[in-house]
Amino acid sequence: MKLSDVDIRRALEEGRIKIDPQPDDRALGSMSVDLQLGSSFQVFTPGKAAFVDLAPPENGQKVDVAALMMPVDIPLGEAFYLHPGEFALGITIQRVTLPNDIVGRLDGRSSLARVGLMVHATAHTIDPGWNGRITLEFYNCGPLPLALRPGMRICALSFETLLSPTSRPYAANPVSKYREQEMPLPSRITREQGRIS
Repeated sequence: MKLSDVDIRRALEEGRIKIDPQPDDRALGSMSVDLQLGSSFQVFTPGKAAFVDLAPPENGQKVDVAALMMPVDIPLGEAFYLHPGEFALGITIQRVTLPNDIVGRLDGRSSLARVGLMVHATAHTIDPGWNGRITLEFYNCGPLPLALRPGMRICALSFETLLSPTSRPYAANPVSKYREQEMPLPSRITREQGRIS
């Protein structure tokens, strides 16, 4: 079941859901809470590779996807410009911690989508037991460059309760690739061994 603003406020007060820094009332919608854009980004470095092989590594060969990207930090008051057809990773200002029986769903804001900004390419689920800032997968499918400014409202996070707590909370799993992230992390697909998220 989805949590309403009343449920979200109660969960924040009780510490079941933690958002740091804690949002004020203006960030709460009818069933979601708005999160803000941080100042760190990751972009692909042109000319570093001809392609990225998504197949599982064989014979011990691993492609370091992180080596194909470079960090970009934007000072407060300035903008990160995402040009048409470009992809970049960003991150939320807020750190989010979820209990083992609540899952988050990340959605882009409609007003930003209407100018061509995709805020998450596919990964909208925030697993139960998550603890960290949230990486955003930006794509500009519009015709004009978009100025993304640190501190702007960038996405909405809603919550659902599970029928029972998971036995595999994300942050407690030693093979979880993105737990406790503080910066936008490039793909760690080469770390996969079986079913890992």
